[in-house]
Amino acid sequence: MIAIVGIVIVFGSILAGYLLEHGNVWVLLQPAELIIIGGAALGSLIITCPPSVLLDIVKKIPSVFKGASYNKTAYLELLNLLYDIFVKIRKEGVLHIEGDIEAPEKSELFKKYPNVISNHHALKFLCDNLRVYIVGVRSSDLEDMMDVELETHHNESAVAPSIVTKMADSLPGFGIVAAVLGVVITMGKMNESPEVIGESVAAALVGTFLGILLCYGLVGPIGSHLEHKANEDSKYIEVIKSSILAFAKDIPPQMAVEFGRRVLFSDSKPSFKELEERVRKKK
Repeated sequence: MIAIVGIVIVFGSILAGYLLEHGNVWVLLQPAELIIIGGAALGSLIITCPPSVLLDIVKKIPSVFKGASYNKTAYLELLNLLYDIFVKIRKEGVLHIEGDIEAPEKSELFKKYPNVISNHHALKFLCDNLRVYIVGVRSSDLEDMMDVELETHHNESAVAPSIVTKMADSLPGFGIVAAVLGVVITMGKMNESPEVIGESVAAALVGTFLGILLCYGLVGPIGSHLEHKANEDSKYIEVIKSSILAFAKDIPPQMAVEFGRRVLFSDSKPSFKELEERVRKKK
């Protein structure tokens, strides 16, 4: 939601300043320039990306205009689930968790934490590594496996933001293309009146203006926002990694989830007391 506020501020401040200088708003309305810039940018995007990346970009763009994906409540829910899993393993044995991780959507243990279930990639990471834990591997080997998967996830999630940022960088260039085409049209009107030539030149310059504005005021920030979202996804999975790894080293459940809490950024990290109170209620 905050992204919408930012967009309104960007376009509103530019328009307000233009109007204060007694600019004519109608001159800025150049559909042809938008078609040239937008169409060329979209075409270059299609040339650059395989269909899977295009689909990923389309899915991720709406997330820019939603609220924060991960907050203190979301992390507390994840840490509570991890605690419940570890306690069940300690009390009933490692094999008793197998049914839960094979079908987490049907598990009574997982059903108490719908936000975790809805995060399909994190859920898969959690269940896959618990399966490896059940099989029985050294904690060092388990850590290596999780590090490899985290690196792969980070590289994969960085593709869409990188492509959007590159598309933003191309917009000023396409704005110049639109402006040059406008100048070409203007040159064909040299026998017209000064008013007609002036309008044609203004329309051409709008192309450059739109290209730069869309680059630095809209598409570029969206790319940066998607990059931030990707980092948040990675941090969520790091919580799972740190907690499972600590538990695999025979650290008690409450302290194992504390390892997971420690990797969080300060703005979304539950306090030690908040996590302890949740755990105490379960006890």
